[in-house]
Amino acid sequence: MTDPRELFVWTWLPTRTVPTLAGRVATVAGKHVFEYAPSYLEHVARPIFHLDLPLRPGRIDPPAGHHLAPSLRDALPDRWGRRVLARGQPGPRASALEADDIDEMDVMLRSGSDRIGALDFQISATDYVPRECPNVSLEDLMGFADVVAEGRGLPPALDRAIVHAASAVGGARPKALVTDHKETGARKLIAKFSSRADTIPIVKGEFVAMRLAAATGLDVAPVALTRIAGRDVLLVERFDRVSTGSGWARRGVVSALTWTQEHELAAHHISYQTLATLIRERFADPLRDLRELFARMTFNILVGNTDDHARNHAAFVDDVSVALTPAYDIAPQQRRSTTANQALVIAGGSRAAQLVVALDAAPAFQLSTREARDIIAHQVAVIRRSWLETCDAAGLTAAERRQFQHCQFLPPYAFEGYGTAPTLP
Repeated sequence: MTDPRELFVWTWLPTRTVPTLAGRVATVAGKHVFEYAPSYLEHVARPIFHLDLPLRPGRIDPPAGHHLAPSLRDALPDRWGRRVLARGQPGPRASALEADDIDEMDVMLRSGSDRIGALDFQISATDYVPRECPNVSLEDLMGFADVVAEGRGLPPALDRAIVHAASAVGGARPKALVTDHKETGARKLIAKFSSRADTIPIVKGEFVAMRLAAATGLDVAPVALTRIAGRDVLLVERFDRVSTGSGWARRGVVSALTWTQEHELAAHHISYQTLATLIRERFADPLRDLRELFARMTFNILVGNTDDHARNHAAFVDDVSVALTPAYDIAPQQRRSTTANQALVIAGGSRAAQLVVALDAAPAFQLSTREARDIIAHQVAVIRRSWLETCDAAGLTAAERRQFQHCQFLPPYAFEGYGTAPTLP
């Protein structure tokens, strides 16, 4: 397997449609160190991310406990993309490779260039050659996703465009990046596929949750549902791409994990209150983003999205200012009990998916108890009022609705100690 010792980091500056060389990443003593290009230091007055890659000459080591700067790590795929890369490796060993077997530098080189955020990695400091995925159909991508998810061997003549489309995005479930040219004004989308192993209609459930979130007034990525070969596919519009008259501009994005500079294997103590503190200290409009994040937290509780870990929150870093991106990955999770815990700590060391715990966190968001209760009451009212219409838009059958009602959506456990659990129509 290729194991590059040096790669070049290219970035899209705000509103630009062509990339600029930012610097070089190299493997030194088991760590991936970074150095800004002299041309970048001379002509660009903004760091990739000020906490781990401050704008200065010379070698920049990763923060303590990291092997790669977190803001660079955010540009790399997570579990699903790494599984794709492992399966897509040439040679007889490919079927035996695991996602963790691939070195970070190799992930940089082999994953697609249309990755999340405004960074890409190249073998050249002078010529930018994108690893693109043009004209790959959703049918082909879904078939490829099934092969990877089921651990089957890939055909020898696998189209590299499919690997590039499916490997440049994070998360654990099957997905791929696509461009929609059919409607007026092209759109960049993330296609999220249903799995044959799903026991509940997860893709439809995420559509319902995202649509309800938007109805409550949360800032969320637009979503749509389509069907391919009789199966559901969720299309999520990307907020890190802006179509211009001359091409695509890219927006810089860093995860909440990167705000904290924690390593994901040691991030079990990260809390919503921690993120609120960082918003108060570093964000351009903290009052707006504090209220937004609190509302996202309570909405997650109300719709059973317990996969709200720090990589599932993010901020734009287009310039020196920082602001929340639209919400994404609001997906009701499969549940085997009547209780639930959020991925992030809510307050007082508790992850319990309960509104009474969320109220304890309200002061960190500069909200009074009354203001916090008003946000929750509004969300509950919108969920109840819009439930049937949104389920119909998702094509949920009566049986599928019953799978979600009061298990993920408005679960009684969430209201323990808070008030009477409402019902859904």
